[in-house]
Amino acid sequence: MFQYILFHKPYHVLSQFSAEGDKKTLAHFFNGLNKNIYPAGRLDYDSEGLLLLTDDKAMTHKMLDPEFGHSRTYLVQVDGDITESAIRKLSDGVDINIDGKPWHTKKAVAKKLQDPPEIDERNPPVRFRKNIPTSWISLTLTEGKNRQVRRMTAAVGFPTLRLIRYAIGALKLDGLKSGSFQLLNEGSKELLFSKISDLPKKSIKNYD
Repeated sequence: MFQYILFHKPYHVLSQFSAEGDKKTLAHFFNGLNKNIYPAGRLDYDSEGLLLLTDDKAMTHKMLDPEFGHSRTYLVQVDGDITESAIRKLSDGVDINIDGKPWHTKKAVAKKLQDPPEIDERNPPVRFRKNIPTSWISLTLTEGKNRQVRRMTAAVGFPTLRLIRYAIGALKLDGLKSGSFQLLNEGSKELLFSKISDLPKKSIKNYD
């Protein structure tokens, strides 16, 4: 039987088990795992949220192959009060640069959140600037280029301050505290390729 682990990766943790300088890795959170279990995909060191770990190589291939185009939904805090025009551009696709080559992103689902999500403050917190507002958006993509979300929000004039992967398919972050994980059963893993039922409206709750 394969294992499927849904992990809430904290900020400033590498999506790998191997050591790299003094940076925290997945090895700081897992002991005694099957040596064949690896992340199916990745989250950048400075991003947070859902990360799938598994020893199912066919599942990992499906997660990484662009042909399957599974959805990933992000909560993004951006610098400035984002405009409707910028939201439309994110939805329609924007021109970014990937490894020195131009890339036009696929259509996405972008929405501005009227209220900040009720999530734990990042450690260390995002720098507060009294005279410059910030805003939150949800952004659902079906592709995963290197640092794509950050490149997209910068392209429309609203740089990313905080990035949280809220959902993979229909599996959401709700109830999973930073640094904790849960095991998925065979039925739950299929939700990875289902559409998210609803985007976050106001809050994401953590439960003890």
